[in-house]
This record gives sequence, structure tokens and C-alpha cells, in this order.
Amino acid sequence: MMIVDSQVHIWAADSPERPWPPITDPTQSRPHRPQPITTDDMLREMKTAGVDRAVIAPPVWEGVRNDLALAAARNYPDKFAVMGRVDLNNPASRDLLPRWKQQPGMLGLRYALGRPLVRPLLIEGRIEWLWPAAEEAGLPLMLFPLACDLHLFDRIAERHPNLRITIDHLALGRGKDDVAFKDFDLLLPLAKRPNISVKVSCLPLYTNDAYPYKRLHPYVRRIYDAFGPQRMFWGSDLSRLECSYRESVTMFTEEMPWLSANDLEWIMGRGVCEWIGWKI
Repeated sequence: MMIVDSQVHIWAADSPERPWPPITDPTQSRPHRPQPITTDDMLREMKTAGVDRAVIAPPVWEGVRNDLALAAARNYPDKFAVMGRVDLNNPASRDLLPRWKQQPGMLGLRYALGRPLVRPLLIEGRIEWLWPAAEEAGLPLMLFPLACDLHLFDRIAERHPNLRITIDHLALGRGKDDVAFKDFDLLLPLAKRPNISVKVSCLPLYTNDAYPYKRLHPYVRRIYDAFGPQRMFWGSDLSRLECSYRESVTMFTEEMPWLSANDLEWIMGRGVCEWIGWKI
């Protein structure tokens, strides 16, 4: 079984040669860890955890840039693919989308739309151009919205049936257990849209339970019942994990006996590869 992580970040340190954007707002994202996770670090982590491939989402604290992720995919095409970003505040960005996948390793776009500096673009309709442009260019989207905004994606998916949308981290909120999952039920109605999938990713972050995180299993089962194994993608978001990389894998592969071997093949790798067009 091929294991593919549906979301990881790699980054470089802030430096004069490659500066990060200045902090101008207290809500701006900060690095998940004090030390960067490099391409070599990621390869070592993957080897140790038994992960074959990983989808890189360039982190927001570096600004709108995809260079490190693309270099990793160019140097290790059998290991990495990229869901990158264009500047959503720049109307000219839409002109980049028809040629977006001409960059080797680039397969789509990924945005954290729940962040305070970005959410107004969504709820005020200022990125309505993105949905038809991505649909026409054949670009899948990975998006991390607030749960209270999920109804917007029901409408977007209905209007743009050929646009593939993945909801990251089950659109979970801050906190643990009941606090994190308080709006979980808002996600399930989106399962009726065949062009919406979900990442069952970073889940150990959202519980105070210890491995094998039994409190999380009923939520995974409800996602399975709603979306099915072909539209739910395992992922780690490794830089935020509070457990070992391997444990985030075996939580699914060894601790949920109700998942069949075929289910695991889809959830742990085949599903995300087919969804974003990463050749197996």
C-alpha cells in the first residue's frame, strides 16, 4: 500500500537573501516550529514513518511564494507534489492559472481561508473569480475554511461541478475534543457534492486523548459513512503534530479494524493522488 501525506509544509529561515513578509498584524501566521523543516528533513521523516509521498503546501509565513516546494518536487518528483498559491489580493493572479500546471510538480492551489486576513476575501465575494478560473484550468483546490463558512462551499461546488474542492482538517476549530468538533456536523452535508472531498488530517492535534486516539475514531467513522473512502484523505500536517509521524499513520492503518484493506488503500494514498491528478 502506497502511503501519501495529503499535507506537509517545508520552509527556510527568514534571511536577508530570502526575507519573509514583515509582521504588520497580530493575526498573521507564525511558523509552526522554531526551526524550519527542510526538504532533507522531510525525506528523513517520511522514511522513518513509512510515508512514500507527500503533498507540499507552501506555508503562509513565507509569503506568496512556491519556490522551495517546487524545487523539492523538481528534485524528487516521485516523492513530492505541490499545491501552491497565487496572490488572491492581486486581480492579475487569475491570468496565471491557465499555465499553473506547466510548472513541474504543481498540481493545484491551497489556501487557509479561515485566517483573519484572508477570510474577508471569501465572505465578501472578492475571490469569486477564483472558482470559475480554477475550474476552467482544471486546478483542484485544497481549502481550510471556518466551519461556519462551509455552506458557501456547498453553493460553490453546486455552481462549479467540475471544480474539485478538498476541505482541510475537517474544517476543525481551535481547541481539543468537544471544543474543536463543536461544528463538525456542518461538514457532513457537503458529502452530497461529488466534487467535494475532505482531509482527515492533523487529527491528533485536536484531542487530549493519548494514542491511539480513540476519541477521534467515531468522527472518522462518520466521515467514512458520509464521504466514503475515496473522498477522505489521510494527512499529517507534520509541523503541527504533537505525536510521532509514525503514530499519525498507524492510528489509521493499525487501530481502526473496521477499515478494510481496500478502504486503507484509498484513504492512505490512492484517493488524494487520483483527486489531484498525481500519477501513481
